[in-house]
Amino acid sequence: MSNSLISVRVQAMRFEAKGVLSVELVALDDASLPPFEAGSHIDLHLANGIVRSYSLLNSPTERHRYVVGVLNDRNSRGGSRYVHEQLRVGSSLTISAPRNNFPLAESARHSVLIAGGIGITPISCMLNHLRSQGQSAELLYCARSRAEAAFSEALLQQTGVSGHFDDEQGAPPDLRAYLASKPKDAHFYCCGPTPMLNAFETICAELDLHNVHIERFAAAENVTAVQGDEYVAELARSKKIIMVPAGKSLLDALLDAGMDVEHSCREGVCGSCETKVLEGEPEHRDGVLSKSERASNKMMMVCVSGCKGKRLVLDL
Repeated sequence: MSNSLISVRVQAMRFEAKGVLSVELVALDDASLPPFEAGSHIDLHLANGIVRSYSLLNSPTERHRYVVGVLNDRNSRGGSRYVHEQLRVGSSLTISAPRNNFPLAESARHSVLIAGGIGITPISCMLNHLRSQGQSAELLYCARSRAEAAFSEALLQQTGVSGHFDDEQGAPPDLRAYLASKPKDAHFYCCGPTPMLNAFETICAELDLHNVHIERFAAAENVTAVQGDEYVAELARSKKIIMVPAGKSLLDALLDAGMDVEHSCREGVCGSCETKVLEGEPEHRDGVLSKSERASNKMMMVCVSGCKGKRLVLDL
């Protein structure tokens, strides 16, 4: 678990769209909060024992508050439901310091941002930040309906922002046609539901677009943190050798061996357990690392990822 937790209180909660609340958080002592970059997220440690990651949507220039958007997910396992049904203005809770697995390439000649549903939370922050810096950017905001599209009224008034609402268009967006019309040297960003992200990645690869960035809110389907064969994890700095038996996650094996490993989501999406790999080939199962980062085998998320061979050497 993170050692850098921050105590905050809920300053305000607002209805932003059908099923979407924004939650404004301030430090308990009204002190400045740690700085963050556009695309960052924080972990909320909820009173029901659940930890969930939410993207920051307010301006990175603000140090007095964090604002997140929370969708009351139909398939909630307790996190978003707790926020919608039990969290109240004045409640206190702990959060992690911001982390950024979805950074902007601020020197890009042009940025193309695509949001699906609640994926608008980091994307809107990124768009507003790029424009505040005088950078060229455009946004395609997709949702099932306008009523479910948080912040759409203000966003759609901006130049270079277009909306696609399935119930009005009668079909999902044509991502292929949209992406094919953009300059190949642009940077492309997408955040939204898993099917949309998978389609986005596939189309970008087929169109030979290289500057591609995604953020996943949920673990990939059927991800398991355990594997069928045991392997050895050697810890270079601690000079320990740990057996990871079949049916046990690497994270649990490390914790059981007394290692203080920062972790949070246990689903491979928050990035808090990222660990350097010195030798061996990880079996990557996370939703954080890019394809090139996975191919480099220089890092892994130990909460869900494992080992393709019999041995890993970690910088722990």
